[in-house]
Amino acid sequence: MKHFIWPPVFVILVVLVVFFWWQNAAAPPTTDTTAYPLLITRGMTASQIAEKLKKEGFIRSPLAFRTFVQVTGKSGSIQAGDYRLTKNLSLPTLVNELVEGPIAVWVTLPEGLRREEIVRKVVDALGLDASSQTLFIDEFMALTKNKEGFLFPDTYLFLKTATPSAVVMKLTDTFEKRVDETIEKGARTQNLTLRELVTLASIVERETRTDDERPIVAGILLKRLRAGWPLQADATLQYAVSSVKCQVSSQKCEWWPIITTGDKTIKSQYNTYTNRGLPPAPIANPGLSSIKAVANPQNSPYWFYLHDREGRIHYAPTAEEHAENINKFLR
Repeated sequence: MKHFIWPPVFVILVVLVVFFWWQNAAAPPTTDTTAYPLLITRGMTASQIAEKLKKEGFIRSPLAFRTFVQVTGKSGSIQAGDYRLTKNLSLPTLVNELVEGPIAVWVTLPEGLRREEIVRKVVDALGLDASSQTLFIDEFMALTKNKEGFLFPDTYLFLKTATPSAVVMKLTDTFEKRVDETIEKGARTQNLTLRELVTLASIVERETRTDDERPIVAGILLKRLRAGWPLQADATLQYAVSSVKCQVSSQKCEWWPIITTGDKTIKSQYNTYTNRGLPPAPIANPGLSSIKAVANPQNSPYWFYLHDREGRIHYAPTAEEHAENINKFLR
């Protein structure tokens, strides 16, 4: 008889232990109703979030947190960003707050984007509705009319209520902090104004794939400028073509299209095949690596370069050798 009684009793005891453990672990840590900041960075795992919540006093048990988000399927729904949370929340309520989303979100702006691409990434991250997106984009474009190239690419934390002016100010302030006197001195050494340096750096950004390439390509383009050659940079043609074909608010437009032979005759100040010298303004927003490459270019015997179909770069000192590279790697 005892053989049939003990297992059910044991199960009941286990259930009671788990129940009382959960009641305690899921309870609010305190009765404090003060809103405290909580920053969840991109890439944090559920375990890392649990440890951070425990350390900062938002939960009682990391194990309870991990178990709850796994069982409810919410572990992948917690968004990175800046939160304001009280410490009197039960574990389920806290998780719902995290899933609902932060007051500020992370936005990564890669190197080499046009301002039209930047604003699209920002409005998408902020989760704006269609009408709000249109207003935000229009104001952003007006504020950045002469700031292409000076909207520094980086990963930013923006309030979901951020205004276009706040976003623009953050991007330009970051540029001013990152582009220091050493770079400005490099511009003077190359006989360039800062705006000319940024313009050339934007071309280098779009024309290269790696940090190792950039100083060499910068040196090639500077040699062409000083020799009175046209730069013949496809990236400037891409900018010219898409400026005509693309709408600012478009989500699907190809801002960096594949260039055709016919594109090389397009009438534009940004056509560096038909115009000598630099285009009138930057074509994108370069990263620090490209800016430094123009400020401190690498001397080489090369005047030409191309990327093959696998993305590897090939240099040539003469037009004849460049033509051979074209036939060998692109045709």
